[in-house]
Amino acid sequence: MHRVRTDLDDVHAPAYAARLLAHEVPAHRFPLEGATPQAAAQLVRDELNLDGNPTLNLASFVSSWMEPEADALALTTLNKNLIDQDEYPQSQVIHQRVISMLGDLFHAPDGAWGTATIGSSEAIMLGLLAHKRAWQSRRKAAGEPIDRPNLIFGADVHTCWEKFANYFEVEQRIVPLTDHRHTIGPEQVEPLVDERTIAVGAVVGTTFTGQMDDVAGIDALLGRIESERGWHIPLHVDAASGGFLLPFCDPETRWDFRLPHVRSINVSNHKYGLVYPGMGSVVFREKTDVPEELVFHIDYLGGDMPNYSLNFSRPSTAVLLQYFAFLRLGRDGYERIVRTCLANARVLTEHLEDTGCFAALHDGRRFPVVVVRATHDDLDLYALAERLRERGWIVPAYHLPPDAEDLHVLRMVVKENLSRDMVTILADDVKRALKAVGQAVRPERRRRHKRQPVC
Repeated sequence: MHRVRTDLDDVHAPAYAARLLAHEVPAHRFPLEGATPQAAAQLVRDELNLDGNPTLNLASFVSSWMEPEADALALTTLNKNLIDQDEYPQSQVIHQRVISMLGDLFHAPDGAWGTATIGSSEAIMLGLLAHKRAWQSRRKAAGEPIDRPNLIFGADVHTCWEKFANYFEVEQRIVPLTDHRHTIGPEQVEPLVDERTIAVGAVVGTTFTGQMDDVAGIDALLGRIESERGWHIPLHVDAASGGFLLPFCDPETRWDFRLPHVRSINVSNHKYGLVYPGMGSVVFREKTDVPEELVFHIDYLGGDMPNYSLNFSRPSTAVLLQYFAFLRLGRDGYERIVRTCLANARVLTEHLEDTGCFAALHDGRRFPVVVVRATHDDLDLYALAERLRERGWIVPAYHLPPDAEDLHVLRMVVKENLSRDMVTILADDVKRALKAVGQAVRPERRRRHKRQPVC
């Protein structure tokens, strides 16, 4: 939410010696006069110079680079509304192909069903909403009350899980973290489960520490509970960050539809799916996992268009770019990129640990997300992050959720466009920043790294 500030007198004054713009333009009130497209574009570009450099933004998981062919494709698809299936039927065909390919990646059965969304937040809410409504239907059919539904997840989740519980009136039963445990497993989930539990959530690739919950263990727990007590409790896997990593770097690990109680999976295509911001997806094990009353059939755009979404109109661009990326890279290409990013993350971790000032917390084998804590109590990670920002690096410092909030960390997300050379530059800048905040840096050990292709 943003405050409306019509009381401010800020203006865009005539710029470039009035060669582009000869009159003042209010910054907060609706302009009386228009400007040439060149002048308006220049005003916007000039202000955006104050934004951070996306390449140096290691805080975000979101892709900030695609190939020129993808950029050109994006320009030709901005005017197509994905929701208008009758007008743009081939865009809808491609949408279906993308979901089918995701189902194949996640070992979905033939009856799987899904949809693209506006990021993983919408995908998670759609998945959990389906499970809530299905729970209510089962309870009604059994003549049992449908009040006080609850949802179980760990404190390692994205904030959209708490949003869902708040917006859709579901009790949230949050498993707290500890100083030494930053994920959840069946031992933490079991005491919270009861007949009113609509679903359990597990995270593959946590935002806070770059790890994953014990998905297989939770799945086994839900199987035992169903056989002993008759409670059907679905498992929703939040694979926003890890869904495009594990299939290519650790395909043997069972976290997806190979586990029988995984009924839905969300993924952020705009993270390691390697497309620009604005796309997530949710895939259900079976179409019957989505109660029919949640699917709207729309005919006022022409034809019958089934729709399951929280949003409506949206560009088709991200979906078409995802199809481009799948065709362009294939499994071999994604595997090469993921393994190179993991290698770069390992090198960055080694550089940081060699300083003697940091200890790693992340799962470096499967997630290229470098999360470190300070080994010295007097090292101010927030001051260090500010020093790095002076060089352009955006590296977040933050504390973990309850009950591990005493632990403060730095996080660096290694993406496709962070090359090995940039990793070395970052490591050198971290050492300079450490000295600037008064930390002694241990002499670095000389390492011989295998040559890796550059992301």
